[in-house]
Amino acid sequence: MTAEQNRWLRSRSVNPADYDAAYERRAAAGENVHGEADLIASFHPASVLDAGCGTGRVARELARRGYDVAGIDIDPDMLAVAREKAPGIPWHTADLATADLGRSFDLIVMAGNVMIFLAPGSEAQVVANMARHLAPGGRLVAGFQVQPGRLTLADYDRHAHDAGLTLEHRWSTWDRTPCHPTATYAVTTHRLPGG
Repeated sequence: MTAEQNRWLRSRSVNPADYDAAYERRAAAGENVHGEADLIASFHPASVLDAGCGTGRVARELARRGYDVAGIDIDPDMLAVAREKAPGIPWHTADLATADLGRSFDLIVMAGNVMIFLAPGSEAQVVANMARHLAPGGRLVAGFQVQPGRLTLADYDRHAHDAGLTLEHRWSTWDRTPCHPTATYAVTTHRLPGG
């Protein structure tokens, strides 16, 4: 898939610095903007890949908490903000469908609707490639909006199953609100056997 086919790159209308600043304003107002990091930390992984990391908000918070973390994104402008704010974190500019980082991770997180911004038709390839980057017993955690005409949870689960992953948990929020049939957002954890 080419970068031009990626929905995010075709439709991004927000300035990367402004995208990051919105979360900073919410945090300054007292809102917990680190629900993703809180959930990830609850699994106690030794290493984490923030896949589709954007400006690196989740990876930066995990690094602040002491985790071995790396980030990957297809958008060089979003990654420029990540590199500026956290030059010590390895940031990779690459397509999630084809990237080879040469290492494995205990947990890979795809937050921020990554799965619905991919190039159409690449979803299975992305899930399979992320599964290849998991250590035995590792987890793939993804959160995305459930919308008509976009990736369904059934299709996502099928892609994960085909990649050798087993469904472990599903919630409707990062703070583990139980998922229900009318939920418009889902956070799903799939696990690779072993470990």
